[in-house]
Amino acid sequence: MDAIPISWLFTALTFLILCSAFFSSSETSMMALNRYRLKHLKQSGHRGARKASRLLSRTDRLIGLILIGNNLVNIAAASLATVIAVRLYGDAGPIIATVALTVVILIFAEVTPKTFAALHPEKVAFRAAYVLQPMLVVLSPLVTVTNAITNAIIKWLGGNTESNQDDDLSFEELRILVQESGGQIPKKRRGMLMSILDLENVVVNDIMIPRNEMYGININDNAQVLLDQIRASEYTRVPLFRDELDDLVGMLHLRQSSRFIVRAPDDETNTNGDALVLDKRAMIESANEPYFVPEGTPLHTQLFNFQREKRRIGIVVDEYGVVLGLVTMEDILEEIVGDYTTNFTEQFADITDLGEGNYVITGSATIRDINKQLEWDLPTNGAKTLNGLILEQLEAFPDASGVSLALDEYQFEVLDIKDNMISSVKSRQFKKPGKKHHDED
Repeated sequence: MDAIPISWLFTALTFLILCSAFFSSSETSMMALNRYRLKHLKQSGHRGARKASRLLSRTDRLIGLILIGNNLVNIAAASLATVIAVRLYGDAGPIIATVALTVVILIFAEVTPKTFAALHPEKVAFRAAYVLQPMLVVLSPLVTVTNAITNAIIKWLGGNTESNQDDDLSFEELRILVQESGGQIPKKRRGMLMSILDLENVVVNDIMIPRNEMYGININDNAQVLLDQIRASEYTRVPLFRDELDDLVGMLHLRQSSRFIVRAPDDETNTNGDALVLDKRAMIESANEPYFVPEGTPLHTQLFNFQREKRRIGIVVDEYGVVLGLVTMEDILEEIVGDYTTNFTEQFADITDLGEGNYVITGSATIRDINKQLEWDLPTNGAKTLNGLILEQLEAFPDASGVSLALDEYQFEVLDIKDNMISSVKSRQFKKPGKKHHDED
């Protein structure tokens, strides 16, 4: 060793430090690769991605290879640095070599390459894969023996080395992935994806048209009343019932009204001067069998049910068969893409902006619609409407208007009560920490 020129020794030491930097950066970049982007690049035919993916299929072998290489070059570098230091400084050489090499390796072979690799994992890993793959073939016996020993120790400690790394995304991880996509996915599309993921957390009761707002036709009404009702209807499909909604006859498609509305014969006189006659029997025969939906059905399930049954409207019923409301395919689609009705008056009719953060909201407005339109965060795990939420908090029906309450950071004042229901409420949002409470004026 004494015969080797010191310049050659410095060159060899520099090479070993560069090798150490290569192994350090390779380890960090391989572990920092986005596995889903890696799969995409692999499927796209990227050669570096295919090689990196092949190496990562056996993470234990890859780590074993990198650490074997890194330790070999670091130990060799330490020995070589000691030889150089002894030749230059004599007996103080080992101490000087230890301190100097520690600083050099720390800066140039550890921190710098690992930081760069963490910032640019694909750039480093895909290039390193071309070197690591043939090295794995050459050092395969040593890697195999090393892994066998380490795996035996891990099993002795209670670990499981045979379970493959699970790259499958959980539901919550997928939600976070969509939320954190940033500019990669446009905001509108990101909102649609989040809405799709939220479908299983929303049930038909949350979006249905409640029973008291359902539009239907009573077959027992006067024929002229039925004709006027059909003419005035803004819906094409309506429930047909006998006196009560619970006694459903079926779903009537008004576009098929020619089956049960005919022109009156010339010799027949219509007391209202109407030239049309309604045949109730034909009307009943034209009605399709109603499609019932159990309450509490998640929206993602109901969407598939609509698709399977080739239906667009369902009648929501409770466990006793009592009609609770009506849900449509359009209601579910609006949960995904947002409101697409062109009737803006109808869309925002439940909420009136008074300015300065004050609103008048109808009691029948759903909590979900209020939260969506005003970007509020009212609780949705209980009552479905504002009327229900206020009654739930008061735990009694208010005797008169003027009752007010505070719920978290929201304040409500009952303005009007009609037909045993809170019909309008003045509300606003304010920042006020503390527990839920209420008070009466």
